[in-house]
Amino acid sequence: MSKRTSTLSRNTNETQIEVALDLDGQGTYELDTPNGMLNHLLAQLARHGLFDLRVTATGDVDVGWHHLVEDLGILLGRAFREAVGEGRGITRMGHAYVPLDEALALVVVDFGGRGYAVIDAEIGDSDLGDLPADLVRHFIESLAREGGFNLHVRILTGVNNHHKAEAIFKALARAARAALTPDPRQAGEVPSTKGTIS
Repeated sequence: MSKRTSTLSRNTNETQIEVALDLDGQGTYELDTPNGMLNHLLAQLARHGLFDLRVTATGDVDVGWHHLVEDLGILLGRAFREAVGEGRGITRMGHAYVPLDEALALVVVDFGGRGYAVIDAEIGDSDLGDLPADLVRHFIESLAREGGFNLHVRILTGVNNHHKAEAIFKALARAARAALTPDPRQAGEVPSTKGTIS
């Protein structure tokens, strides 16, 4: 199988971001953003997806976190899309339930080339450091849209906002890992009756 990696950068007047992604990694990560909670959530994605991930991101955070978080979601989504490529041999769809104490998250993905997100997760701002809760939603929406995958997220139970957000990212990691794992019965074929997921 060819290498499923991507290294991308995005430089605008608002942010400067670099991302390196290996879908067939060991779950290692080097994360350098100015937001500790964002780093923590990205670490869950890498570790539990077994994706090697390197991120450096700076920007105009004096006006808030929106530009940095959105642009990182955009760039990481594009990295996933590039690394997946034609998707030959992948399982394509995956889901995961992940608990964290009282919180339980369900995430379902389809790497079928159609970027769309449905998020049913009420998360408040407490216990998330200085990361606004709505940017958790916005990040994963941007990730799915630019990554070209269908994403459904649901928080089934939960009280603590940190637990809910972390459970979502762990479940996203496990669902993506399941979907992107090669299926030996696919024998390198594109997993679509259309013959393409692009």
